[in-house]
Amino acid sequence: MLHNLTSSGKSRKRIGRGGSRGGTSGRGNKGQKGRSGANLGILFEGGQMPLTRRLPKRGFNNDRFQTMIEIVQLADIYEAFENNALVNRDALIEKGLIKGRKGSLIKVLSSGEIDKKLMLHVDSVSKSAHEKIVQAGGQVQLRHVDK
Repeated sequence: MLHNLTSSGKSRKRIGRGGSRGGTSGRGNKGQKGRSGANLGILFEGGQMPLTRRLPKRGFNNDRFQTMIEIVQLADIYEAFENNALVNRDALIEKGLIKGRKGSLIKVLSSGEIDKKLMLHVDSVSKSAHEKIVQAGGQVQLRHVDK
């Protein structure tokens, strides 16, 4: 019984063939929408210049070509890592100091003091941060040379 519910036994109403639904068949009188095959797009505005063409298109956005640089402060590295630790991209992501966006570079800035001996594998280091790390007995190895 349930498999027969789709067929009600009633044929569909055929409009536009005489009788009570003849003539314009509920389409109104004349015009583009009254014709057969009238299939207007949802953005069609009756011949008026469409909104997408009325609005000005200006400028150029260079965001997709820029290089993302994730900045890490020396004070944050000092708090997160132990003495003689290797500080690289994976370690910084694991400690939550950077987000690790695809294609981003890592730069260390000199905010804060450091007295731990650390080995840094990063893309860029400020001059003062480099001096502080070397003075504490650590090393800096650059993965990427700045342009």
